[in-house]
Amino acid sequence: QNVKKAQQAARRKRTIARLPKSTRSELGKQAARGRQRGGEAGHALEQRNRQQLYEIAKDENIPGRSKMGKWDLIKAIRKAR
Repeated sequence: QNVKKAQQAARRKRTIARLPKSTRSELGKQAARGRQRGGEAGHALEQRNRQQLYEIAKDENIPGRSKMGKWDLIKAIRKAR
């Protein structure tokens, strides 16, 4: 949810500094969780980043994957499996 807010802000050319404090805080917590994993992907699709999901979608031969966001990729991968 907070990642979506950050993506929307990026599309509107808003910097992270201008996002609400609660959103910035959550994004920081999400990044910390990734660092705790050592940058390795978790088992759940939600714990993987877009690039990792893209590679899975590529292996699954999912059409339109290059234009998909993280959550679209997750849905498509689950549907393909």
